[in-house]
Amino acid sequence: MTIESQTRVSETTTSIDVSSVKTLATNIRESVQRVIVGKSETIDIAILALLCRGHVLLEDVPGTGKTTLAKALASSLDCQFGRIQFTPDLVPGDVLGVNFYNAAKGEFEFRAGPVFSQILLADEINRATPRTQSALLEAMQERQASIDGVTTALPDPFMVMATLNPVEMEGTFPLPEAQLDRFMVRASLGYPDRDEESSMLDRFRAGEKPDAITPSATAADLVAARNTVDTVTVNDTVRDYLLDIVAATRNSTALRLGASPRASLALQHAAQGWAAMNGRSYVLPDDVKFLAVCVLAHRLLAETTTQLRGQATAQIIGDIVEATPVPIERE
Repeated sequence: MTIESQTRVSETTTSIDVSSVKTLATNIRESVQRVIVGKSETIDIAILALLCRGHVLLEDVPGTGKTTLAKALASSLDCQFGRIQFTPDLVPGDVLGVNFYNAAKGEFEFRAGPVFSQILLADEINRATPRTQSALLEAMQERQASIDGVTTALPDPFMVMATLNPVEMEGTFPLPEAQLDRFMVRASLGYPDRDEESSMLDRFRAGEKPDAITPSATAADLVAARNTVDTVTVNDTVRDYLLDIVAATRNSTALRLGASPRASLALQHAAQGWAAMNGRSYVLPDDVKFLAVCVLAHRLLAETTTQLRGQATAQIIGDIVEATPVPIERE
């Protein structure tokens, strides 16, 4: 599909009710699970990011299905899939695209890069230099790309799914905080249990691949679901609970950098999406509590002494959530 032939779906598409959002999420999950056995929670987190216009950071060892998950999501929604294999010699033009001179026509033409996809897999993103990594910042935040002074809108929907190998650090560059803050959620597939792996061996022996997935929804369905997610109610009590958690990250002696205002917005929007995926038109404190780690942990910086004690930011957020009183509805 060329850039010219892509139809950008308007955000003004008619909204659907929350029960239809739940059905949509269920259909996408079932499609993805044709090629990924189990891992319902991680798949749901990826679907949540799609519903909330967010991006996903997948941190896992090689061979656990990260690429398969991204392809399966694209196939489930009949979206264009793009992939960038990040390497140290990658330059921003390899991500965004370049203007080249066509001698036959006597004019410059634009050759779009893989960023002009709807589901973009940024594979091993930390292997590229910070300059190349930063080429995605505008795309992730503003859904547009600027090349040679010309700004072009990206297809809609647009989601970046970036992968990190947490074991192999040689030849990598740490992701800057500004980039980490643009990922709505961080997730991990992990190893399957014995029964799941046995089922996977049987299924792949039959030759089923992500390309064989029949779309269970369209981009227009997804945009309509997004509009409904935006209308999910977050009452003052739940919002105060969310803000208490965020404030605790900024006041924690174990953290050098707390959650940003962008993180607060992401947590609230993610909670709205999670509520809609569960067929509710309102957010519960449990939604915020459940999502706090995957939305906030990767955005924080732990103090050096905390790192020496082996405390990761995910553990610190977990402790903060447990220590923050959960509001109880009074009759």
